[in-house]
Amino acid sequence: MPAEPRLSPMPKEWQRALAVVAHPDDLEYGAAAAIAEWTAAGREVSYLLVTRGEAGIDGLAPAECGGIREAEQRAGAALVGVHTVEFLEDHRDGVIEAGTTLRRDLSAAIRRHRPELLITLNHHDTWGGVQWNTPDHRVVGRAVLDAAGDAGNRWIFPELAEARGLAPWNGVRWVAVAGSPYPTHAAEVGPGIDRAVASLAAHATYIRGLGGPDQDPHGYARTFIEQTLRSGGENYRGRPATLFQVFPR
Repeated sequence: MPAEPRLSPMPKEWQRALAVVAHPDDLEYGAAAAIAEWTAAGREVSYLLVTRGEAGIDGLAPAECGGIREAEQRAGAALVGVHTVEFLEDHRDGVIEAGTTLRRDLSAAIRRHRPELLITLNHHDTWGGVQWNTPDHRVVGRAVLDAAGDAGNRWIFPELAEARGLAPWNGVRWVAVAGSPYPTHAAEVGPGIDRAVASLAAHATYIRGLGGPDQDPHGYARTFIEQTLRSGGENYRGRPATLFQVFPR
């Protein structure tokens, strides 16, 4: 008989989710497997990227890199059933600034999309206490947690309603942080694994930028995704799973 899980199953009482991360590929390193399962079940998931990841490939100048990475993100998202992919315009890859400008932009997106579930990436200082996290991940993850409340308060960023017609949205019920070293919930995955592998492999230019021109994007993606989900399952019920730290609201 399998041991009782330490983690709770992900909430299911929602229909719309908005995933907000700093860069193309941030969602593909694990979260996309759960997203593939959710969209297959008829739930709506949209992506919002704060940058185009234009500083992410050493051999490509930002002006060229940003367009390539945007196209790869749209292709990867479609493979897991996500067809609404938006990019913010006023934040630079690698130097995203914390503050009210970012919070306002995220609040506007939340008011437009009206999600019940927000998804973001690890905002903590490290990955598992071993590897230092990047400034962009830390800044964006924390801003998403803050914007979940900002979006519902009519007196914070009132210009969103007055000038842009974006009424407050108090319907966010959970913020789920993928890749957190402090997971609380898990989403078991099965059929979504192959779609998640394909979604990460769609970032072929970026993956080859990491490992060289001979790097096989699909082989790289398969190894990374299966190891990540297997580790998640070992902490849950012994079956592949994507882990999240969930903050209820």
